[in-house]
Amino acid sequence: MKTVENVTEKKYVLKGTEAKFSPLGAFSFDETVRFCLYVPLSSDVVKTVLRIHSDADGKMHLYDMEKAEESFRADIALFELCGDAEDGLFYYCYDVYYREKCITYGGESPEILYPCYEDGKRQLLVCKKGTHTPQWLKGGIIYHIFVDRFCSSGRAVPKRGTVINPDWDHGIPQYAINPGDDLPNNVFFGGDLFGIAEKMEYIASLGVTCLYLSPIFDAASNHKYDTGDYGKIDEMFGGEDGFNALISAAKSHGIHVILDGVFNHTGSDSVYFNRFLNYDSIGACQSEESPYYPWYIFYEHPGVYESWWGMPTLPKVRGDEPSYREYILGEDGIVAKWTKLGVDGWRLDVADELTEGFLDALHDRLKKTKPEAVIYGEVWEDATNKRSYGIRRRYLRGGQLHSVMNYPLREAVVSYIRYGDAEKFTNIVEPLYRRYPKDAADLLMNLLGTHDTMRILTALAGDYPDGFSNTELAKKRLTPEQYARGIRLLKMAYALVSVMPGVPSIFYGDEVGIEGYGDPFCRMPFPWGREDETLLTYYRKIGALHRSEPVFSDGFMRVLKATPEYLIIVRENGCDPAVMLILNRSDAEICVCLTHEVSGIDDEYAGYSPVVPPLTAYHYHTPDGIMLKSNKKDAS
Repeated sequence: MKTVENVTEKKYVLKGTEAKFSPLGAFSFDETVRFCLYVPLSSDVVKTVLRIHSDADGKMHLYDMEKAEESFRADIALFELCGDAEDGLFYYCYDVYYREKCITYGGESPEILYPCYEDGKRQLLVCKKGTHTPQWLKGGIIYHIFVDRFCSSGRAVPKRGTVINPDWDHGIPQYAINPGDDLPNNVFFGGDLFGIAEKMEYIASLGVTCLYLSPIFDAASNHKYDTGDYGKIDEMFGGEDGFNALISAAKSHGIHVILDGVFNHTGSDSVYFNRFLNYDSIGACQSEESPYYPWYIFYEHPGVYESWWGMPTLPKVRGDEPSYREYILGEDGIVAKWTKLGVDGWRLDVADELTEGFLDALHDRLKKTKPEAVIYGEVWEDATNKRSYGIRRRYLRGGQLHSVMNYPLREAVVSYIRYGDAEKFTNIVEPLYRRYPKDAADLLMNLLGTHDTMRILTALAGDYPDGFSNTELAKKRLTPEQYARGIRLLKMAYALVSVMPGVPSIFYGDEVGIEGYGDPFCRMPFPWGREDETLLTYYRKIGALHRSEPVFSDGFMRVLKATPEYLIIVRENGCDPAVMLILNRSDAEICVCLTHEVSGIDDEYAGYSPVVPPLTAYHYHTPDGIMLKSNKKDAS
């Protein structure tokens, strides 16, 4: 028998007599999906069988596929797969029986299938019927601010146990000399909410539609992931007056605000735990009679308790404790309070450690309080099949998260832009976007950096941090040659995340050339007056392009070509103008001949051969909606 090549699959959602093609592997509970398998040399095929395996109960569903004109097909009503459940995770593959043998095909590429074994099955995610996703963020841009380091209004006054570093321009964040050393994180630079409000016009100039702020509630540290009181805005950040000023300024520029919800743990120095007796309350650490005592897990009261990653400053909370649940998620609880006061969404810190019940209840509370509020989860892996603490999570099946922080995309982009690893890029990106529900993919927080990662400029062009002490890393900067190359690479990286499905997210200062290694060196103060204007201009240009193209709100993505030298990606939705991005990461000018074999476009539009300078990102736009029919281009 001849070698079988180019076995492909297409799926169609059946609506009445209509069938709509979908490149996804995620569908609604109430949909019927037509699986179509295209097998060359079909005369040698005796039959094909679709095997669907339930992740929840291990049940195997077998379907003999009907021979159609060009393919084998099977129509599957998804509610029949799920049984009593309203959603589910499944894996499937195709058994193709030839006259001489049977070959199983699967894998997670968009359409092409390969011979595989059990670990090569394709993923099928079934989501709850009628799940609503906020639409206002689609096609927008997020700006992520670490509040203490963005802009100081000069109103911050040190409070108990804190110190202000007056050297905004050259000061180094407080750091541990040796790994594991105790770090109080009590040194501030004075950034506050008033300062952010004063810079709202600057933020808007980047095309930003949403601010994501690091925690702003009362807490002892500068990072404020050790919440002291969820009911109060930290006075060093401007208190409630600063919060109101920020919300007002954001709304006047058409910008929404989402807060960091740290609900897995509190601070030990808090109104709830009160380990250091700095609050007037009777905290859980003081007495077993405290109303907050049931919130925590004590092994020996008061000194031995469960904490986040063993950090005694962050005692872990029981997310399903009724009194805690009511305090955070009740009708008059913390989430409802701040949402009613102007917050448009929440990013959930360490979402993997929040219980299923807590996430369900938070979603329900926001649905009742502000249906268009968005919920992001801090999930570092693929959120469609994530397993944490032995539980397969339901994050994106409806009723929990709307989307997540797209850390896998960051890994793919750095691997490609810096190292030219085209295989890793496609192996991460294509399966990722195939698995995600369309609405969740359109809202993915497409980040290049956060408060937890190395600055993207350093990640793309700097030396490896291994072997350097924190004292050395605190002062280590790119050489002029590294910096110049890094800027060019960063332009390509931002162009790339801006065309991928999801919402580009800028970590404050990336757009002006801030560099630095991991936490806390990625949290340097914003260099006002010392911005890299060339890079800033580029970010603004990409922001304007992203905001102006409808296809970035809901279009599909195709990787047309990925080599170590260049990358071609297109966004298209079948009706609005398509946008193509060509990245040349080589050090030489290239001419990309867009033949039918390379681009997959119709022959009458093939043959367009753009010349792309070295280390450059080019956008090509088709005003009539047909890829490359027009030679109009925007080199950026």
